[in-house]
Amino acid sequence: MKRREAGNDLGGGLFMRWDGGGVEGFRAGHVTRLVHKNAPRRSAGVSLVKTRVPNAGRLCIRDGLQGLVTYYCNSTPFPVSPDQRSPLALPLNPTFRPVMSSTPFRVLTFYFSSSTEVSSPHSPTTTTANMSKIGINGFGRIGRLVLRAALQKGAEVVAVNDPFITLDYMVYMFKYDSTHGQHKGEVKAEDGCLVVDGHKITVFNEMKPENIPWSKAGAEYIVESTGVFTTIEKASAHFQGGAKKVIISAPSADAPMFVCGVNMEKYSKDMKVVSNASCTTNCLAPIAKVLHENFEILEGLMTTVHAVTATQKTVDGPSAKDWRGGRGAAQNIIPSSTGAAKAVGKVIPELNGKLTGMAFRVPTPDVSVVDLTVRLGKECSYDDIKAAMKAASEGPLKGVLGYTEDDVVSTDFVGDIRSSIFDAKAGIQLSKTFVKVVSWYDNEFGYSNRVIDLLKHMQTVDA
Repeated sequence: MKRREAGNDLGGGLFMRWDGGGVEGFRAGHVTRLVHKNAPRRSAGVSLVKTRVPNAGRLCIRDGLQGLVTYYCNSTPFPVSPDQRSPLALPLNPTFRPVMSSTPFRVLTFYFSSSTEVSSPHSPTTTTANMSKIGINGFGRIGRLVLRAALQKGAEVVAVNDPFITLDYMVYMFKYDSTHGQHKGEVKAEDGCLVVDGHKITVFNEMKPENIPWSKAGAEYIVESTGVFTTIEKASAHFQGGAKKVIISAPSADAPMFVCGVNMEKYSKDMKVVSNASCTTNCLAPIAKVLHENFEILEGLMTTVHAVTATQKTVDGPSAKDWRGGRGAAQNIIPSSTGAAKAVGKVIPELNGKLTGMAFRVPTPDVSVVDLTVRLGKECSYDDIKAAMKAASEGPLKGVLGYTEDDVVSTDFVGDIRSSIFDAKAGIQLSKTFVKVVSWYDNEFGYSNRVIDLLKHMQTVDA
């Protein structure tokens, strides 16, 4: 085996480089194998390899270790089973970051195929090779932003259903967004389809999910973003139209809930309807995970200071089930209930019954913030907590959890695709076992990106 220096061109348009000692590589046809002999123990976030592929081919990974290993490709978690080729749509400049196990020896095999199509200039992160096609039910705030996220991540949306929005209005609503700005690409109606950056998307206007003919458009994975069909029974109606899997973009009373970076490994092929939990749970769960794994959470209270949503009133109006929620959203700070903290117990079972919380709805259009106050089982300093959060944000939770020591405010996170950004300067500590931590999240776009990440993970496992 010939030792290659960092930065060598392996030929055929495939360029690899690595940092850290003890890496060897060789190429045989379209197969490149890397052996990392001296990987540091428990060194999460070590960058093993970068690639630059001009024509954006397809990449597969085989890991020679026992058990499930998660790699982070451009901040996206990508679980790999041992000795199983798992296709990955290749980004233009990917960095693979594995969670290192205790073994000092790894064998990674990358299978590169240059025969797949070139990425669209408006979909810079991945190609759509070998991915199942997606349908979106409900073209509201989350539905539209899921489509934006899908385009950016190279996921193929082939159908949208909304009984309340005409095609020409869909074009307008997708192109113009008061919070996230105008879509810079092409958006138009053509032959009864919504066309975005050259991608034709079939439009349906069915009221009932069982009447949506998903199979006519080839849609197999359905994002249920109406906020109405949030149970397994209701969401399963999509199967009558040809859907194979349903991802509910809201909490569910009975569907398995998943939070990227926290419990994705628990997904299995037999699950037909799943929930991406709530935006607040997606923010809270990563920081709760880090705190619990490092310092043991005994109990805690969460408050989310939450931006307004479409369910609120512009001025005072009737709201029989939630009188406070009927007050004018632009005029008030409104206390509200949330199940986000309790839902953490569903994705981190060890925390079941240990967390609860509430919300304050405030008059801002986007970006919310979680305030988590916990009693810990292990003594620590606030610097210890900061160090643990920073390490997680650069390692196993990179791309899901962020870390900042800047003097930030909410608008600094509009458009941030991470689930949770830990604010090191905002937290406080009363004693070595009693602490408050603060984390920001774009409750619209960050969450929409996690919907696509969950969907892509499901497709990988289901393949």
